[in-house]
Amino acid sequence: MHAFSCVEDYRRAARRRLTKLAFDYLEGGAEDGDALRRNRDAFAQWGFAPRVMTDTSQCSSATTFWGRDAAAPMAVGPTGLNGLFWPKADERLARAAADAGLPFVLSTASTSLLEDVRAAVPDGEMWLQLYVQQDRRIAESMMRRAREAGFRTLLLTVDTPVHGKRDHDTRNGFKLPLRMTPRLIADCMRHPHWSWQMLAYGAPQLCNIAKSVGERADLARHAAVLSRQMDLSLGWDDLTWVRRHWPGEVLVKGIQTVEDARLAQAHGADGIVVSNHGGRQLGSTLAPLEALPPIVEAVSARGPAMAVFLDGGVRRGADVAKAVALGAKGVLLCRAPLYGVAARGGEGVAGVLALLLGELHTTMQLLGCANVGELTSQRLARLPAIQANQANPL
Repeated sequence: MHAFSCVEDYRRAARRRLTKLAFDYLEGGAEDGDALRRNRDAFAQWGFAPRVMTDTSQCSSATTFWGRDAAAPMAVGPTGLNGLFWPKADERLARAAADAGLPFVLSTASTSLLEDVRAAVPDGEMWLQLYVQQDRRIAESMMRRAREAGFRTLLLTVDTPVHGKRDHDTRNGFKLPLRMTPRLIADCMRHPHWSWQMLAYGAPQLCNIAKSVGERADLARHAAVLSRQMDLSLGWDDLTWVRRHWPGEVLVKGIQTVEDARLAQAHGADGIVVSNHGGRQLGSTLAPLEALPPIVEAVSARGPAMAVFLDGGVRRGADVAKAVALGAKGVLLCRAPLYGVAARGGEGVAGVLALLLGELHTTMQLLGCANVGELTSQRLARLPAIQANQANPL
């Protein structure tokens, strides 16, 4: 079997295996993809400033989140409709995360019941990502079920009052439930392994939404609940409502400005996730890594430190090191584990996480950092823009 040397290898394998419709849903961003590209490019703006002749013989990437151990400042982040990429993908993602010693964040839009994910991975550290619909009883049900299943941290996603414009989905006719057009049938014929799995296991359903709505699985209806029926009135004072239903940590996910970071802190959030939703909402925004330093500075200057996480564009262990050095408590891995599950199922997720953990460890040793606490801004340098060489005509 072909050996994968980096996350990009898994991305290419996922592209080969998935239909165009499925891969574009995984890979695509909003509008022209400017924010999506910027998320990756932001990491290239920073270079390392390594220190040598330091003892890294006992180098460790281990950290803690609210007193609970993690193998690295990483978590497998929330992604929806994962059953489109592999059957029982949420269970496979959660299992690989637990085996790697990392938290797993389950999406409201998961295609497996949160109870089934917990049953499949009873030993895993699990967090829940929450969308709030107009009928708040749905979110209240989701929180109750997650509490009963032993989920400990809640990520309240606030950057998706409506879905961003995604041209690729329009071009592909991506609409839930999927309709078998001649174009899709031809695409399926070119990707027999994916097509066989979809036939054998059935089309993915938004099971968690269905259970909390109290209805049988109905993909068309529950996709509408998730998109067109979001609560547009959700405000900062509603963190009090969330606290009434959630005793654990509460993170606000989707923060992109200093002003909103301060408001999250003022309203008692335990943490925030600096995120532009993977470049899938607004087509043109700052990359989370660009927004991170001023946000960290702002919240650090106001009393007790609030945990600041980041997602978007992480494809290397070196990216994790850069985010932590710029002040992030940790990063959420989103597309990278999906490339793994789309390429090879659970084995692929395990492979991606092993690569990222290994790269982070190597990066830390080469930087002269024996532990995560030594990853500071002093180990980074802003790189000057490199001008393309103009070749002289012969």
